[in-house]
Amino acid sequence: MPDTLKDRSEIDSQYKWDLTRLYKDDAAWEQELAGLNRQVQTVAAFAGRLKEAKTIREYLDASVTLSRTLSNLYCYASMRRSEDTRAEAAQSMYARISAAYAGTVASLSFAEPEILALPEETLREIQKDDCLQEYRFVLENLVRQKPHTLSAPEEKLLASLSEVMGAPADIADSLQDADLTFDSVEDSAGEAHEVTGSNYILLQTSSDRTLRENSFRSFYKTYRNHINTFAATYAGAVKAATAEAAARHYESSRAMSMAGENIPAEVYDNLVASVRAHLPLMYRYVKLRKRLLGIQELHYYDVYAPLTGESTARYTYDQAKQMVLDAVAPLGEEYVAEVRRGFAERWVDVYPNKGKSGGAYSTGTYDSEPYIMTNFTGTLDSVSTLAHEMGHSMHSLLSRRTQPAQYADYTLFVAEVASTVNENLMIEQLLKTEQRPDTRLFLLNQYLENFKGTVFRQTMFAEFEREAHAMRERGEALSPAALNQLYGNLVRDYFGSELVMDEEVQLEWARIPHFYRPFYVYKYATGYSTAVALSEGILKEGESARKRYLEFLSMGGSAWPLDELRHAGVDLTTPAPVNAALEKFGRLLDDAEACADQLGK
Repeated sequence: MPDTLKDRSEIDSQYKWDLTRLYKDDAAWEQELAGLNRQVQTVAAFAGRLKEAKTIREYLDASVTLSRTLSNLYCYASMRRSEDTRAEAAQSMYARISAAYAGTVASLSFAEPEILALPEETLREIQKDDCLQEYRFVLENLVRQKPHTLSAPEEKLLASLSEVMGAPADIADSLQDADLTFDSVEDSAGEAHEVTGSNYILLQTSSDRTLRENSFRSFYKTYRNHINTFAATYAGAVKAATAEAAARHYESSRAMSMAGENIPAEVYDNLVASVRAHLPLMYRYVKLRKRLLGIQELHYYDVYAPLTGESTARYTYDQAKQMVLDAVAPLGEEYVAEVRRGFAERWVDVYPNKGKSGGAYSTGTYDSEPYIMTNFTGTLDSVSTLAHEMGHSMHSLLSRRTQPAQYADYTLFVAEVASTVNENLMIEQLLKTEQRPDTRLFLLNQYLENFKGTVFRQTMFAEFEREAHAMRERGEALSPAALNQLYGNLVRDYFGSELVMDEEVQLEWARIPHFYRPFYVYKYATGYSTAVALSEGILKEGESARKRYLEFLSMGGSAWPLDELRHAGVDLTTPAPVNAALEKFGRLLDDAEACADQLGK
C-alpha cells in the first residue's frame, strides 16, 4: 500500500486495471472514433423507412452495433480520464466522445416516434413477426409508451425545452457549489475550521460535539438566508415535472417517473407504509445512539456522530481480496472463481494516485470485462467498497455473458441489489467470527447506519417528494414555509421524541440534490430491502436461494425489474420484503443493545 500519494507512473502495474482488453492503446481508440461517423450515417439513413418488420429489424441490428461501439469508446475515454483528471490527452478523448455521443442521440431521435406513429394494428403485426423475435421485449416496452408519446412536432417542442425545464436543478447546483459561503467555526479547543458544502458531513461525523454543533449552526444559517431562492428552484423543478406529466397524459408526475421501469405506485406506497409501521425500531436506535454518546439531549448534529470510535484495523490489498472471496463464498464456487479471476486479470484500479478521480465505481461494456475503480486505503470501509463494486461487476458480467446486447444492461431499479448483497455478506461474515463486544458493536453500528441512511432516511425523502408533488398537483403553493413545515414534520415522525428539534432541521430539504431528479430516492430503500432479503435467504436456505439469485443476476434487462426480482424470490408488490428487512434491523438492534450492556455503556 503506498504511504504517500504517488504519480500514476510510480504505481506497480499489478495494481492498475488492464485497459488493453478493451483497446490495445489510445491509437486504436482514435482509429475506432474516426470510423464512428460512418456508422452513425448508416443508422440515420433508416429515417423515414421504419414501416415494416424487416426494415425495423435491420435498423435495430444496426443501432445495437452502433451502441456497442459508442459504449466502448465512451467507457475507455472515461476510464482514462479517471486515471488522471489532469491529463490533457484523456480530457480531450472524453470531451470528443461526449460530443459525439450527444450528436448521435440527436441524429437517431427519429426512430421511436416514427415507429410509434404507425397504426396500432400495424404495430401489433410487427411485434408478432418472427424476424423480430429477438427484439420482442424491446418493442413491447416501446409500444407501452405509445399513449404517452406525443406527435412529432410536440415531441420536438418538449425536447427543445429540456434545457429550460432542467434550469431549476442547474441553478440550485450553482448556488450550492459556487455561491454559498459559510462562517468558519471553532472546535472545543478553540481551533478554527472552514465549513464548506463538501466537508459539512465530514464535520458532522467528528467526535467533537462543539465542532458538530457550530458547523451545523453555520451551515444552516446560510441556507436560511437563501431559503426563498431554494424554494423557488425546487418549486420550478416540481412544476416542470408535473407539467410534462400532464402533457404526456399521466395521472401524476410520480406515475410518469415510475412508468419507465413499469413500477406500480403500490411499490412506493407499500414501502412508506411498512417503514412507518416499524418506526418504533428507529426510535430505539435513536435512544441507543443517545445512550452510547452519553448525552442528555440528542440533537440533529448528533445523528452522524461516531458511536464506537474509529476502527484502527488496517488491511493490505491481498487481505482485502481474501476477505471479499470469503464473503462471497455462499454464492458458490463458480461465482468465487470469477471474482478470483477478476482480481488476477486486473479488473481493479486499486490505489489513489495524483490526479485520480475520487470515490469508486464499476464500469465496462458488452465487449469488455468489468472494470472497478477504487481508492483503496486499507480501512474496513475500503474493503467493503471493494466488495460492493465487485457485486456490480459480477451482475454486469453475468448479464452480458447470458443476454444479447440489447438486453445486457439492467435497470436502475435493481442496480444496487447485487452490490448491497455483497456488502451484507461481508459484514455477516465478519460478525460470524467476531465475539469481542467492542469490535462487534462497531460492526453492528455500521450495519444499523446503513439501514438508517438507506431505508429510513430515503423513505422519509420519498414521502417528502410524494407530498410536495401532490401539493403542486392540487394547486397549492410550494412556499418556503410550506416546504419547511412538511420536512420538519417528517423528521419528527421518523426520529421520534428522543430528538430535540432545532429550528435548522426543517431546512435540510434544501440541500438534497436528489429531489431535482424526481422519485428516484425510493429505489435506494427498495434496493436495500431487497438485498437484505436475498442475502438472508442465501445464508439460510443455501442452494435454492443461491440458484434463484444467480439466475436473477443473469437476466440483465430482459424482463421487467419486478419480474426479475420475483424470480429471485422477492415480490415488492407486497409489503413482505420490506417488513422482513426491518425485522432484521430489529435483530441487529437487539445485538447492539446487548453489546452495549456488556460494555457497561
